[in-house]
Amino acid sequence: MNKELNEISYEDSGLEPRILRAVKEMGFENMTPIQAQAIFVFLEGKDVIGQAQTGTGKTAAFGIPILQMTEPEEKNLQALILCPTRELAIQAAEEIRKFGKYIDGVRVLPIYGGQDINKQIRSLRGGVQIVVGTPGRVMDHMRRHTLKLGNLKTIVLDEADEMLNMGFREDIETILDAIPKEHQTGLFSATMPKPILSITKKYQKPDAVFVKVAAKELTIPLVRQYYYEVKQKNKDEVTARLLDYYNPKRSLIFCNTKKKVDELAEVLKGRGYFAEGFHGDMSQAERDRIMNSFRKGFTDILIATDVAARGIDITDIEAVFNYDIPQDIEYYVHRIGRTGRAGRSGRSFTLVVGREIYKIRDIENVCKTRIKARHVPSARDINHAKADNIMSRVKELINDDGRPLYSLIKYIENQLDEEDFNTIELAAALLKMQIGEEVEEMKLDHSWFDSDEYKSYKRSKKDSKNHGGRNKSRGRDRKNYFGGSKNRRRNHNR
Repeated sequence: MNKELNEISYEDSGLEPRILRAVKEMGFENMTPIQAQAIFVFLEGKDVIGQAQTGTGKTAAFGIPILQMTEPEEKNLQALILCPTRELAIQAAEEIRKFGKYIDGVRVLPIYGGQDINKQIRSLRGGVQIVVGTPGRVMDHMRRHTLKLGNLKTIVLDEADEMLNMGFREDIETILDAIPKEHQTGLFSATMPKPILSITKKYQKPDAVFVKVAAKELTIPLVRQYYYEVKQKNKDEVTARLLDYYNPKRSLIFCNTKKKVDELAEVLKGRGYFAEGFHGDMSQAERDRIMNSFRKGFTDILIATDVAARGIDITDIEAVFNYDIPQDIEYYVHRIGRTGRAGRSGRSFTLVVGREIYKIRDIENVCKTRIKARHVPSARDINHAKADNIMSRVKELINDDGRPLYSLIKYIENQLDEEDFNTIELAAALLKMQIGEEVEEMKLDHSWFDSDEYKSYKRSKKDSKNHGGRNKSRGRDRKNYFGGSKNRRRNHNR
């Protein structure tokens, strides 16, 4: 059965209010296609077979209904999610925790190889309702009787094709065979080869619902793409620095929430930029006014949500800023496609916080593109860039025969005769007045690849290579944020 649904907003979905509060805080306004199809099937208690490519929001498609069906009062395992790698297990657990932020009493635990199993055992004994784990470590706990499946209500195989490719089929079937009672089974996979179909036939109910999101050919326009690793608290400052450094004549900034659109618009206007927010909560008259101002050049910077920006069709946008990374790769492609149109060059800048680096890797994989790492411009870079822009305007004025400067030159000569400074000092003082207050240095975030967690992963990966075979596969824990293929770290060039 293939179920098709129109776009659904979370606000109108009827989901648990505490989940909706968390979803809104995370910046998700509309469900992605796989979420719109799978969430409600899960909530009906049916088995689900989901086929969707990387970067479509699959974790929310099963994580949200699992949270809504979990009983906080029952301190035993109610849902088990199997992932091919520990990095994906960690990422999925973190995202589910975020969705369940305002649901008291529900605990989510990732279990995976490479972490002290005794620490995991202590956590499991404390009462965990949702476990996200790799097949090998789940089986280790089953053998130790520290993970009991007797009360399990739901099991999900995430990235099922990837798990089979890594040799986990026997482990998966052992785990599925060990579930003693009636339960709900979800299987998500980018592809549906015969081994996957045989698992669905053997372990899922005959009335399992098949939901599919057609894979789209996502092509990136000819846009120079860059990303910057920053701290969350520095996003406003970094955005301002990039605007000052590159000085685009017309820019579009994307945020994931209407609230952030309003907040950023106020911040930038307070710094003297000609910026306006643009989102669906505004009246039609107000949106028309803002768009006319943007088209005519009275507004240089438009800050918008993805939904609100759909009707924007302006050809000379020089730069697109991803203040927040979208939850769906397709949104990223649509965003940066707003620049570089009609044969013009364009740039896109994406701000990345911590683990969001894996979203960048997913975009590169799916779209067959390269997003280059850049360092945030320093205070000195910004001050020099401002000076260069001013000097460019000065040169244009000097070379403009239609605007003679003779009277002003005579005035300056007279001033120099009366004062104790020279022309260089006078020019430097005037330049400083135009630049305004000098930008101060700020403490920027280090790359996530310099973190202790990533270094620990590298050590475990090195150790796993020494064992070879199946253990080597299980050591492949460098997994991207959306759940796509493993990548090597790219060099961070300036």
